[in-house]
Amino acid sequence: MAITVKYFAVLREQLGRAEDTVEYEQGMTVSQVWKKATGDASAPGTLMAAVNMKYAKDDAGVADGDEVAFFPAVTGG
Repeated sequence: MAITVKYFAVLREQLGRAEDTVEYEQGMTVSQVWKKATGDASAPGTLMAAVNMKYAKDDAGVADGDEVAFFPAVTGG
């Protein structure tokens, strides 16, 4: 199987796509998914992630078939 990668907001515009699929490798983390999906593009300092719709840190593990979403931090006021 594979991991579905989704991009939201400005990330979608910067990367020119809304979604990718990457091959799962045992022991993968969220940051490794980003690198594999984006060709090692620099991650914005405000990058946030979710695995299967739950917030996740960069070092969180992912499993085969997971969905990983990347989006900028949300601010409000």
